[in-house]
Parts: sequence; structure tokens; C-alpha cells
Amino acid sequence: MRILFLCLICLLGNQLLFAQNVFFEEQAVDSTRIAILDEVEVNSDPRLEKMLKWHIEKNKKREGIDGFRVEIFFSSKLDAKEESLAIKAEFLSEYPNHAVHIKFVAPNFRVRVGDFRTKNEAWRLYKQIQHNYPAAFIVPDVIDFPLLKQNQNE
Repeated sequence: MRILFLCLICLLGNQLLFAQNVFFEEQAVDSTRIAILDEVEVNSDPRLEKMLKWHIEKNKKREGIDGFRVEIFFSSKLDAKEESLAIKAEFLSEYPNHAVHIKFVAPNFRVRVGDFRTKNEAWRLYKQIQHNYPAAFIVPDVIDFPLLKQNQNE
């Protein structure tokens, strides 16, 4: 039984060694394949190129990226603008590290907080503020581009 087991291990070991040699041969073939791809001509519908250009232009005009915010207030009362400004000031006094946005989407004034890429990030803030703002909820929104961190060497 042991002899059979050792023979089986040796046989599998040889297969693994030869598999590595084939891998290096495939890498050499891949470099020639890339050169061949440079010569390939793709015939496509001109409408497809027009749609692609339209899509690129539309994205250039966009003011942000898809993300999430926490909406803490909305109202359509006569004094909704003043009330939303008061809510913004109150929120910033308690949580100064988060951006606050006031939006008017007829007929409502909305106060939305944060610029989060994922719903999980928005959920953390929601759980923090839930006791102060019980009517808060997470909404998908176009958020501002995140700021890039500077290197310490710059």
C-alpha cells in the first residue's frame, strides 16, 4: 500500500514539474499574441462609436459619482428653507467632520449628510446619528468626488 502511495505521489509530482515548463512556454506565446492583436481591425457600427462618445461627454459634465448620503430632514412647509438651514447648523455643531448638503427638489427642501462611496459607510453614520435624528434614512445620490490624500513626501 505504501509503495502504491509513493508511486502516486511521484507521478503527481512529475506532472506539477512539467506543468511549470508549459507555463513558461505559454508566456512566450502570449507576447506574440499581443503583437498580432495590434494588427486586428474591428468593423463596428458607426452608431456604436457615436453612442460611446455621447456617453463619455455626458460623464465629463457630471458633477460627481454615484454614492450614498444620509437624509436627516425634508419638508415642504413655507419656512422649510429656514428650517433646513437651522438643521444644517445644528448638525455641523455636533458632527463637524461631515459635509452637509441642502437640496431643493420641488416642493421639498432636503438636508443630506456625507459623501459615502458605499452603503456600509453611510450606515455607520446613520447608526451614530439615529438617536438625534430618528427620521433619518440612507439615500442613493450623486456625491462629490473624494479628496485624494497627499503623500508625506510632497
